[in-house]
Amino acid sequence: MNTHSKTWYYIEGTSSLFIVRKMEYRRFYPSSRRLVSYALVAIVIGSVFGGIMWNVGGVYLLKAESLTRFSSYQELVDFLKTSPQDMPKSLLDGLRSFGQSGQMWTKAPNINAFTSADVAGTSDYSTTNIQVEGVDEADIVKTDGAYIYLASGSFVYILRAYPTNKAELLSKLSLNATVEGIFFNGEKLVVFTQSSGLWTYTSGYKSDYGYYYYDSANASIRVYDVSNRSQVILERFVSIDGSYISSRMIGDYVYAIINKPAQVVNNNSVILPEVRSGNGLIKIEATSVYHPELPDYYYYFTNVVAFSVKNAGQTPKIESFLLGATSTVYVSAENIYLTSGLTDIHKINIKNGDIAYVADGHVSGWALNQYSMDEYNGLFRIATTNGTSNSVYILDEKLEVMGKLEGLAPHETFHSARFVGDRCYIVTFKKVDPLFVISLEDSKNPKVLGELKIPGYSDYLHPYDATHLIGVGKETVESETGSFAWYQGVKISLFDVSNVSQPREVYQYVIGDRGTDSSVLTDPKALLFSSSKQLLALPVLLAKINPSKYPQGVPSYAYGDYVWQGVYVFNVTLSEIVFKGSVTHLNGTTDLAMSYYSYSPYFVKRALFIGDVLYTVSDKMVAMNDLASLEELGRIVLP
Repeated sequence: MNTHSKTWYYIEGTSSLFIVRKMEYRRFYPSSRRLVSYALVAIVIGSVFGGIMWNVGGVYLLKAESLTRFSSYQELVDFLKTSPQDMPKSLLDGLRSFGQSGQMWTKAPNINAFTSADVAGTSDYSTTNIQVEGVDEADIVKTDGAYIYLASGSFVYILRAYPTNKAELLSKLSLNATVEGIFFNGEKLVVFTQSSGLWTYTSGYKSDYGYYYYDSANASIRVYDVSNRSQVILERFVSIDGSYISSRMIGDYVYAIINKPAQVVNNNSVILPEVRSGNGLIKIEATSVYHPELPDYYYYFTNVVAFSVKNAGQTPKIESFLLGATSTVYVSAENIYLTSGLTDIHKINIKNGDIAYVADGHVSGWALNQYSMDEYNGLFRIATTNGTSNSVYILDEKLEVMGKLEGLAPHETFHSARFVGDRCYIVTFKKVDPLFVISLEDSKNPKVLGELKIPGYSDYLHPYDATHLIGVGKETVESETGSFAWYQGVKISLFDVSNVSQPREVYQYVIGDRGTDSSVLTDPKALLFSSSKQLLALPVLLAKINPSKYPQGVPSYAYGDYVWQGVYVFNVTLSEIVFKGSVTHLNGTTDLAMSYYSYSPYFVKRALFIGDVLYTVSDKMVAMNDLASLEELGRIVLP
């Protein structure tokens, strides 16, 4: 047995073989596709696949090999042809039996900037709400304190934004693909686009098991010289087979993760991913692809691509991993962590554009999103759920589990997590919202220090300072019958966690009635927060209930009607949340009525500030308002 082996496959049960899997297609935002898959494969009694089995309290564990590279192209083909269906018939019978009667788990629904030298700008401006300091994340809007760069559909706009008396549209880039996100770095603009793919059905090899997969897609990366904002110049074009998953920029280097389905074509060939750039064609060789030892029903080539933003002549670097579909990505200043399945973790070291596979590990359950993961002092921490309970794990540099806290909040839904130093904060919910404060000081023995139970829940937690958190989620009303609650309007909470054994909700503000929503609940990049300005702003789709429709009293399950969309602006201190006002791009009720069934191009997606001006951004407009009074200063209509 390889001494570096550390991937564990598990499930509760007593039969010789179990399998739990589910694949979902979800559309989080317009023009944003994510393929999420969960796979748990092969709990086998004995030494099938050369593994080692233990039975601990009815939980079978199989230790498998780490990722290795294929020795030949034919080995890759043969590996993809092999699936759990090729196991002995007695094991397959157990699999099918469990698949008919077993529980199917489902998963609940992804501040750094570069200052322009332009003297017309200011150093006082907001940046993208990111997770790790120094690790920038692509977004649909960026600013350098003088200009705003924004993506809308298949277009990218460049605007002179500050000062407002000189605000104007300077450039419009028309791209034949959907823009997924952008970076700005000194005089360079990086644009990620995604072409349309096709949903294709395939039957399993030598079996009646089939599935849909998303293929024929193409992700592209463009780097523009924008030193002259009115005449931008394309410096680099990189095209990769597959679908864009995520990206980061660290210093002058961009790292992108692209998924491509791995399929056997015509029974004996595999179309390997390719990278095309001005430096020529890069073909991924089979012998360079990392893969696990155990078979699965479907695979994706997860490709990590890196290149310098400043050096257009540099050949991009790429590493390819044959995994289940990558579902969540966490990136520190030195490492990329890819998660797939339930939950396999793959650690990849990155430095100055170099990419190196380091280790892999496994924990129970799945991560909710990137905020469920963290790297701290060389250790990797992750919060997971398996649908019935929740856990926190601490792994060492080789992704061996050092400590764990399992069985947290049984039968409660996992809504959010945030790691801050040696603390972890987790929100679960059933009828009330427990906010757990968890100590990670002893990496071998994480423990709950305190918890707070209040109505409502937080889908996103944001640090205010070392001892306070902001939560954004939903207010709730307990059902009179049954063990559940009806969610209501959007709720903003301010938590004081200075006394770790007795966390408190210092203040709360509830927006609207049942049906009110905010994109921050699923995309934290939509949140604008500045502790120095005591500023918080977020997009809101407001729903209000007309009491006259319910003469017998408004029931808790009643939805409100949509009456407004725009940005709510607040002053936040350590003691209260004060509503300052709102900004909308909608013109009366016509736009709003249309948006109920589709999507209005005047829905505000982002808010940012430059100096003393608040800028709000929709697909058709950028509005400018005085940050103190919210008085409108001007608008730029986007063609």
